Amino acid sequence: MSQIDTTTPAPAPSGFGALLADPGPLGLGAFAMTTFFLSSVNAGLIPKTVEPVVLGLALFYGGIVQVLAGMWEFAKGNTFGAVAFSSYGAFWLSFWYLVAHTDLSKAGTDAGKGVGWFLLCWTIFTGLMLIASLRTNGLLVGVFVLLFLTFIALTIGAYGGSSGMTKLGGWLGLLTAIAAWYGSLAGVGNATAKRAMFPTWPR
Repeated sequence: MSQIDTTTPAPAPSGFGALLADPGPLGLGAFAMTTFFLSSVNAGLIPKTVEPVVLGLALFYGGIVQVLAGMWEFAKGNTFGAVAFSSYGAFWLSFWYLVAHTDLSKAGTDAGKGVGWFLLCWTIFTGLMLIASLRTNGLLVGVFVLLFLTFIALTIGAYGGSSGMTKLGGWLGLLTAIAAWYGSLAGVGNATAKRAMFPTWPR
């Protein structure tokens, strides 16, 4: 998400940050792949019985790698990218812990409400990040609009036990993943070619 400078760019970082490559494509790629797999389950494209396969992605790629991308964004002086990658990396780590290590058997029918509230918290955060993204570029605005809608659908689906809303959230998540993957491609491709091969629709 380093392609998200505001209209008044901050001074170029010096020292360690100046030596770092753009961590944005890495963070977007990690976010996209993990989101794509889980959304494929939610959309019903693959059986829910294989959902535990996503836990490795959630822990290592979507989680740890994305948090690292956020830390490198801090070093480069990109506040938006740092907050976004660190936070969504933490989301995937918390998802991994929720599925792999949290026992909700005693919660009974309230388990869905707990998961729904967890998703609501991330919906609110994503709404705030969507507002902040309006000063970046068209591609990232699109990613955050889709992600916000995804979280809304998943929140309603989990809290109300609606499989239809969860499935809708899955399809929206797939669109989010595709948009984020394109952002990753644009970051890598444009940096490698040293020209704007893939547009991000700067504002």
